[in-house]
Formats: sequence, structure tokens, C-alpha cells
Amino acid sequence: MGLWNWRDWRGWRDPRKWARPRAATRYPTPLSVHQLWMVSLSAPVSRDRNASRSTLYPYTRIDDDSARGWLAGQWEITSRAALVGRLDELSRSGYRARAQQVLGVSPLAWDAALYVDIARLGFGCGMVTEAEAWTALKNIVPSVVRTYTSWQEYADHYLLGRKVWRDGLNGTQDAAFPAPQSAADAHLSALLDPANRTSPWNLAPWNTISHPDRTR
Repeated sequence: MGLWNWRDWRGWRDPRKWARPRAATRYPTPLSVHQLWMVSLSAPVSRDRNASRSTLYPYTRIDDDSARGWLAGQWEITSRAALVGRLDELSRSGYRARAQQVLGVSPLAWDAALYVDIARLGFGCGMVTEAEAWTALKNIVPSVVRTYTSWQEYADHYLLGRKVWRDGLNGTQDAAFPAPQSAADAHLSALLDPANRTSPWNLAPWNTISHPDRTR
């Protein structure tokens, strides 16, 4: 798997993206607070300017081809069956199995963030329906809620999982591709900053998922 930092720059490099319709025009109904919370599990993964953190659709502008290309190029997912298989693998063991062997810690957050990101991309390119994508997101919630008590804990384990993944790339052709750890650290700090009014983690605090759902 060649997961690396292409998503950090692909959005602004292609000016044609800004001529695409905004995702909000296709999906105008705001997410409920539970839905935003679930989508926010993938907030650490992408830092590019075209990423959406407030819709199930993964981009701020409609770009089904990029969703399809990312799944194929970085995950070798080119079919619905491959998508479902990858989600199943991430939900059952994922990269945290290696982390457990190396560090004695199982950072579910890294796998959960990837899981939600892949489910959203699958929806974005039509491999799964909107209802199926929401079902996939709901399936990962219980294990995440059992494991963590705050976005801070989730972020800490995400970074730990990312480090184990990066270390695993040493000696491979992908070793030079991931963004520096400092970039990931800065992105997580921005998400956790209580003064950041656009952070989905502030819009949907951790305990939101443990209370009745409501409209935003």
C-alpha cells in the first residue's frame, strides 16, 4: 500500500478543481451532530485544501475521479469487493496489529481514520451508496468509543499509529513519500485548538456521540 502525502498538494495544483461545483450543492442537507462526529474520525488523514470535513462526500467540490484515483493508486481498490475487504481488514486488525507487536500498544485511531476516509472515498466514487457509507461509519463507532474518551486521546493514538506506519516504510520505495511528522503534528494541533471555530472536533465534541442525535 502506497499511502503518502499526495493529498497534501493535489488540491491546489490543478486549477480545474475550482471550476467544479461545490459538494454542498449536491448534498445541501447539513449533517446531524452524530454524522459530523463520525465523519470527523477521518479529519486527521487529509490536509489538502479540497478536503471536506463537514460532509460525507470527501471533497469540498465534486471530484469523483479523484476519489476513484486515490483508492486505486494508494490502496489498489478498484472494485466494491476490494473496498469492502479493505474496510473489513482495517476494522479487524489493520496497522494496529503491527503496532501491538512493536510497541505493545494498539492504536485503533490510525486504522479508524483510514477506515472512515476509505468509506467516504468509496461513496465519493460511487462504489457504495450513501446509506451503505453511513452504515460502514456506524460500524466503527462502538470500538472507537470504547477505546477513547476524548479527541485528544484519539489524536495521540493516531499519531502513534502514523509513526509505526512510517517506520514500516523504511527500506521500501515509498519511504521518502510521507509528509514530515511535523506536518501531521501541526494539523492535529489545529484540529484540537479550542479557538479553531472551523475544527469539526470543536463543532462535534467527543461526548456528542454519547448523547441523542440532533440537527445542527
